[in-house]
This record gives sequence, structure tokens and C-alpha cells, in this order.
Amino acid sequence: MTEKSSYRYVEPSALARVKNLQVVARGVVEGFISGLHASPYKGFSVEFAEHREYVPGDDPRHLDYKMLARTERLYIKQYEEETNMRVQILLDASGSMNYRHDAKISKLEYGCYLTAVLAYMMTRQQDSVGLTVFDEAVRLDMPPRSSPRHFNEMMRQLEGLRPGKITRLSDVLHKLANRFKKRCLIVLISDLYDEVDPIIRALHHFRHRKHEVIVFHVLDRAEVEFPFDDLTVFEDLESGERLEIDPAYVRDEYQRLLAEFLSQFRTACTESAIDYVMTDTSVPYDFMLSRYLTKRGQP
Repeated sequence: MTEKSSYRYVEPSALARVKNLQVVARGVVEGFISGLHASPYKGFSVEFAEHREYVPGDDPRHLDYKMLARTERLYIKQYEEETNMRVQILLDASGSMNYRHDAKISKLEYGCYLTAVLAYMMTRQQDSVGLTVFDEAVRLDMPPRSSPRHFNEMMRQLEGLRPGKITRLSDVLHKLANRFKKRCLIVLISDLYDEVDPIIRALHHFRHRKHEVIVFHVLDRAEVEFPFDDLTVFEDLESGERLEIDPAYVRDEYQRLLAEFLSQFRTACTESAIDYVMTDTSVPYDFMLSRYLTKRGQP
């Protein structure tokens, strides 16, 4: 498989066999972009900055008609350039992210490839991208930069990443919210396995600090569909606790609790103007991102 191969709608488990993250990221992003008619970045980082007087040749779509009514003069709304965007990707590498069903791609591997795709997408348009990897504490903290060398180092770090153990999601997020002084786009990639209310308060902390937030809630397909039939031993990947369970006995309650779990995050994020995207490890990255960006671009 070469760098020119098209990865569009290829299963993530197949992509995982390509060990070079840069190759995968480039293939996914360029195939993804070529399939869209409009820029997939619209709405990510355009932010109103100031007014200036209209000059012939300016796009009339950016005229501020409220200013015209007040001053009887033509003013153009100016926006910060997308190349000024700062993005910090927060990747959960706790033990629960190491779960995979039927030896397919783990949630952490999926998160690494998703991180690579997003980082390449942002770097391609010369945005500054940073990476923070954490479990119960921060394990890697790369500040946002836009150079190819920085992207290459990010990929090298991801390729060597191994899962940790315990989750301290809300504690870590609060510390990071206090640490990031400059306003940026926060991208959280996690299975969100921790107490729900503290996580939601931590996400609110980012919004309070004026950061824009996107949450990619990554689950294994088996965690969503619960396809187990026979007596099964389930192991907590963080505590090591093992339980033998009859799936038929717990299926209805499990699915009820999962639906409640997802609903809590979806509702809280909507109320706080946080973008929430739930996906599972069988969903191709380009399909998921295309669906998300199309929805985001809708008025």
C-alpha cells in the first residue's frame, strides 16, 4: 500500500495494519477532502475580529448591515484567519481504551488514528496542533505547533503509545482547563468511562475559559450492541476485576444504562454548546468526519 492509495471508507481495522500513521492520515484526509464539494473546515475556526471600511471588490456577503443602518457607511466584518487556529487534542490512554472485541482494533488504536487524521487535516491548512495524552495523569503534553517536524514527532509518539491503567478523567480535564491560557479548540477523544457529572463539570470548565470543545466519544461496537450470548467472563481493564455473567440476564439493564449514559453526555454537551460525536471502532474515520462536518455546517 503506497502513499497514493485511497483509503476512503476502508475499515479502521484494515488501516491499523498500515503501521505508518502519516501514510494513513494523508490517505484518509486527501481521499476525504477530494470527495467533498465544499471546504470541510468551514465553521471550525472562523471568528469575528473587527470591522473595516468597505472598498470596491470586497465580498458583499460580509457587509454589516446593522452598522450601515447606524452609521450610513459600509463596513466589512473581518474574521480571524483559519491559519491562526490553535487545536489541542486530548487523547484518553487509560486501560479501558485498550478494549477490543474479536481481536479487532482497540479504542485506543482508533483514537490514535483519529488523532493522526485530525492533526494532518489541521496541519495541512497550517493550523497549530498540540497533543495531550493522559490516563490518571498527563503522560504526554505537546503544545500546538504547525510545522511538519512537529507533526512527524506527534506521529512518532502515537506509534509508541501504550495503554495505561486507571482513569482520572475529570481531574485531568480540570487541570488542563486551568493550564491552557490561550483560547483554542479542545478535541477530546475518550470512551468517557468515569463518573458522568464530574466529567460534565470539567467540560463546562473549558467552556468557561472560552475554549471551543468537540468530544469524540469512542466505544467498541460490542459495547454498543452487546452481542454476547453464552456465559461470559468480563474483566475490568483498569482494576483487573473479573465477573462471570449470563448476558441474557443483564442485557436489558445494560442497554438501558448505556442509553442513559449516552443521553446524559449528549444533552449536557448540547446545552453547553459543545459538539458531541458518538462513534464506534467499526466506523471509518472519513465517513464519521464527513457526517459530522456536514452537520456542523448546517445553519
